[in-house]
Amino acid sequence: MRLFRRGPRRDSRETPRDQAFSFFSIDEAAYFRAQVREAFAEQGLEVTLYEAAVVDNAGRQFGLGNLAAVCHNDDRGPRAWGELARRHAAMVLRTVDGPSALDTLAPAQIKAQLYPRVISGEGLDAENFGYARSVAPGLYELLALDLPESVMMLTDEALGRLGETDRLRERALANLRELPVEARETVKDEEGMRFEVVVGDSFYTASRVLALETLVRQTTGQRLTEDGALVAMPFRHQLAFHVIRDAGVLPSLTGMAAFAASGYEDTPGAISPYVYWWRGGTIRQLSERDEDGGGLRVVVDGEFQEVLERLVTQGPA
Repeated sequence: MRLFRRGPRRDSRETPRDQAFSFFSIDEAAYFRAQVREAFAEQGLEVTLYEAAVVDNAGRQFGLGNLAAVCHNDDRGPRAWGELARRHAAMVLRTVDGPSALDTLAPAQIKAQLYPRVISGEGLDAENFGYARSVAPGLYELLALDLPESVMMLTDEALGRLGETDRLRERALANLRELPVEARETVKDEEGMRFEVVVGDSFYTASRVLALETLVRQTTGQRLTEDGALVAMPFRHQLAFHVIRDAGVLPSLTGMAAFAASGYEDTPGAISPYVYWWRGGTIRQLSERDEDGGGLRVVVDGEFQEVLERLVTQGPA
């Protein structure tokens, strides 16, 4: 999985854009939706197309956001969109039409496949996910059941069937800590910027921020300092971190802010375009969008300002 994505050449950005998926031109979006309709039709299901979803005759709604982002990021361009749509439609219908995994899996197997997942709060259904735990501003932790073809986000009702939520979360975190590190790269420059990026096909790669201490030991052999780390979770398959040790935190903060914003754009499973300060399990947001919407800025509060001033005074390690 690439750190910095370079998409296929398609219609220029000057071409009129689709209202729902701005990474598509209007013509590309029309072609994409046509492929989606055909893919569901091949599965024997006629659907009504809307800008960001399709709805079948039974009223079931299937969002298109992730599929659109997957198509946009596929290096093969529009020629691959039909294949991707057919694969997606088949997987979705197998999942919704088949028996629930909660009914077919043994309790021990369910617990072995249980993971915590960090998601953006946009569109979070508070009515069905009342147990959702706030991780940082706009980010929440849910429990998910990892299945061969999909991820089943567990609702309040589902958790009620499985047991006590706190104990289930403990088991999910233990499973998260045992995940292998699929790939890791170091991003650095001559100005002192340096941060690590863990990437992988696992849907829980970014969620490893919940077990950051374990991940840092796995990848660097070192421990977090009392000052913690900078972290960024652009999308579900990517987590960046910089262990705070010296004044190198300043260029790393700037670099990670740009990295997070770039990685967040047009990706499936987007989580956050911001960079955060992790310390003792608490996560605080350090970057935000400019009020004019033209870019990002770093916002430092009193506590983090004290850390920066102390490290700058100490000088390089």
